[in-house]
Amino acid sequence: MDGSGKVLGAGIRRKDALEKVTGAIRYVDDIVYPDALHGATVRTRSPGGVIERIEFDPAIDWSQYVVVTAADVPGENRIRLIELDQPALVQREFRHAAEPVVLLAHADRHALARGVAGVRLVETPNPHPVFDIDEALRAGHPICPGNVFRDYSMVKGDPALGEAQAEVVFEGRFETGAQEHVYIEPQGMIAQLDADGVLVIEGSMQCPFYVQDTLLAVTARTTDRLRIVHRTTGGGFGGKEEYPSHIAAHAALLTLKAHGRPVRLIYDRAEDMLATPKRHPSRSLVRLGAKRDGTLTLIDFDYAIDGGAYTTLSPVVLSRGLIHAPGPYRCEHVAVRGRAVVTNHPPNGAFRGFGAPQAIFAMEVALDGLARELGLSPLELRRRNMLRPGDTSAPGQLMDESMDFIRVLDEALERSDHAGRCAAHATYNAQARAAGTPLRRGIGLATFHHGAGFTGGGEVYLASRAAVRAYADGRVEILASSSEMGQGSSTTLCQIVAQALALPIEQVSQAPVDTHVVLNSGPTVASRTCMVVGRILEDAATRLRARLVREAGLPAGGHTAQQFAQACARCLADGGELQVESRYEPPPDVNWDEKTFRGSPYASYAWAAYVADVEVDLISCEVRVVDFVAVQEIGKVVNPVIAAGQVEGGVVQALGYALLEKVVWGSNGAMANNRLTNYIMPTSADTPPIRVFFQEQPGGTGPAGAKGLGELPMDGPAPAIVNAINFALGTRIAAVPVLPEDVMRALDEAATSGAEA
Repeated sequence: MDGSGKVLGAGIRRKDALEKVTGAIRYVDDIVYPDALHGATVRTRSPGGVIERIEFDPAIDWSQYVVVTAADVPGENRIRLIELDQPALVQREFRHAAEPVVLLAHADRHALARGVAGVRLVETPNPHPVFDIDEALRAGHPICPGNVFRDYSMVKGDPALGEAQAEVVFEGRFETGAQEHVYIEPQGMIAQLDADGVLVIEGSMQCPFYVQDTLLAVTARTTDRLRIVHRTTGGGFGGKEEYPSHIAAHAALLTLKAHGRPVRLIYDRAEDMLATPKRHPSRSLVRLGAKRDGTLTLIDFDYAIDGGAYTTLSPVVLSRGLIHAPGPYRCEHVAVRGRAVVTNHPPNGAFRGFGAPQAIFAMEVALDGLARELGLSPLELRRRNMLRPGDTSAPGQLMDESMDFIRVLDEALERSDHAGRCAAHATYNAQARAAGTPLRRGIGLATFHHGAGFTGGGEVYLASRAAVRAYADGRVEILASSSEMGQGSSTTLCQIVAQALALPIEQVSQAPVDTHVVLNSGPTVASRTCMVVGRILEDAATRLRARLVREAGLPAGGHTAQQFAQACARCLADGGELQVESRYEPPPDVNWDEKTFRGSPYASYAWAAYVADVEVDLISCEVRVVDFVAVQEIGKVVNPVIAAGQVEGGVVQALGYALLEKVVWGSNGAMANNRLTNYIMPTSADTPPIRVFFQEQPGGTGPAGAKGLGELPMDGPAPAIVNAINFALGTRIAAVPVLPEDVMRALDEAATSGAEA
């Protein structure tokens, strides 16, 4: 609590801080049951094909093992997501390498490893696997009709007229690679039957009710005989959104066949990186038309993402990317086509940013390309076309007086000394070329926005619920399914409720996330927890306080913690519970058409301008980010310390996406560098000073005007860094990650075209 007595907006220490820094907190791998079995998965090796038979080594006594195949699934052999195209266990046909076929369990890890080695899958491989987006779109070897999961289109105005009005047209192809989540804790689940015969699943997850949906289908149980319990989760970033449903289903099948004995199915890092989803690779074909003064007349965007072998969440990743592709810019004529493409890679899925980072990268780097064609500075081109109040975005959403993107941009320029550094770097590079020294310097800009919450009617469809419960001693408990996974949500939600009840935050806690205890407040994704769930809880807490005033004599004008406890005790004197539930209510006048992609896709947007300063060594071709400025407007900042940590972490994660993290695909389409020894990610040595600044403007639909933040900092760093590299070298780099060999290749291309680094 700050000196004013306010909880909301104070940099309160995280509720889980002490347990985490002392190592007292327990993750799923720390939970040990004395009679537990260890589980393992036998997977396909080929990039699609047919399982002809499963051979078990006759030298092994298989009676000592629990063995599960598709034949043992008591219910529906499907993972429940958008489509039901992905089997829980392969029965015969499969689409990618590392697909699960056989599950084993044994009390001894060494015996379990021998068992895994003793199972042989006899496969007839797919003779024509497809791994490239454009090859898949040509559909010479169809995996499914047309090799497309979804094909969406968003059109504003008349693109043909926009092209006719253009005096300059820029065209470019932009690519982004896959990215591994590298959460600090690998995936893991524990399953067992309790004394009442209830199937209990404990594990590391973002969305307990997603897991419940799959388990209800796979096990053919009812909700009263199935309980999903969220345990301390060491990072997720989207990687623990859909995939925990697979592991939970596998652990459940093993424990059911083991007559309820606990089964621990916990991946090591190699299996985790091999089998779990990645960020969708993308390729974008962008055409931008403008008048000579820089006014945009056309945005024409062909956006395609590699969905992998099964649908998973690709349709919603695609829709968010498509909506964000035109950026925060004013243009009367826009055409964006988006396709989620089927390949024989393992399925790709949710990852922080959810399709927006790929599309924003293409748009922001293309804008720098258009600026070169026009002879304008990238800054001036953006400034002339920035959305302002009264404008309509590409989907048709009206920008109201609550947004002021120019203010965000101006602060980023001032904080980074953008003009001064542009001039200084240009002078330095000219002198370095003349002197033959190998260092070059560059500065790059990205301006962008990110819609918070589920797209369009998604939040209405979820119909999220949450509640607050008070006890006779004045303690208050939050009942919501939002999962703490390191982002600080359990603290910020408590701050929101404490503020609404005028209580010290010490009196408020979040109940353990257990599907038999909490309400379904929706998944912990889409930058929605603070804004959407926080607003539901704020409403519930406000109504709880009003009830205590009305029924138990709580002073209406203000109260002490003791008075609050006394009022709670009076209300509970006759027994029962003191609990108030609230539901999501959509903001007024927000309409969205899913078929035409027209209307208002998000109730609130966060706005940001990021500036990256880089140095490039022409000898080693290494890129070093030396300074980074991140300015964002996110409505009310509920906890400035947690919010700054979100931005700092997101920038570092995006720096890895831009410069280091290359997923290398093996000949079978699975990740070949699935070790932390050869998947290179940022360390403290790669991290520049990250200077984080917030603006608070009205307009967010969350508590006190709060907006979503978690995904925003993933969107801007990669284009800002690449734009800075191109500034430094005169190159035309248009893909990430940018490894030293990519810099070397770009320098050779620049030299051939007459540019000089």
